[in-house]
Amino acid sequence: MSLDPRAALQSLTSAFEEHLVAASARRGDDDPAVEAAYLAIVDAFEIYEEVLFESYNEVTPLVIYEDEEDAEEDEEDSVGDDDDLEPIDD
Repeated sequence: MSLDPRAALQSLTSAFEEHLVAASARRGDDDPAVEAAYLAIVDAFEIYEEVLFESYNEVTPLVIYEDEEDAEEDEEDSVGDDDDLEPIDD
């Protein structure tokens, strides 16, 4: 990816601004506009972090946390994935 870090940062900043607008106009707990704005932040952040690393070998101190439901689904999907692994004898 050869995106300019400043352009990626501007996209991330815009995503935060859109999230603020959506949150301030929230129409209930499961407002799709807020959810979409949240996901846009996640996407923009991941792009920014990747471009920043590629350009300057630098990262931010920020972490994207998964939703508890997503984490539970990931755990359910990975159950049994280690069945074929064997311990390494040193």
